[in-house]
Amino acid sequence: MDMLDISEDQLRQRLEEMRQEHSDLDLAIQRIGESPPYDELQLMRLKRKKLNLKDEIQRVENMLVPDIIA
Repeated sequence: MDMLDISEDQLRQRLEEMRQEHSDLDLAIQRIGESPPYDELQLMRLKRKKLNLKDEIQRVENMLVPDIIA
């Protein structure tokens, strides 16, 4: 999806979806870590996905709130 071709409302909706997914990943990572033995590779993949999602959230937030030159 090209973020430049969608409306502000669509960006805000996508942002909320990504925030929810980020929260869900956080819970999944916690649960996996609480019940050893756990799959270290799966845990690493989830953490990487969560980090990539956080970066994408930041990009969308930056698109919605442009830099203000003072």
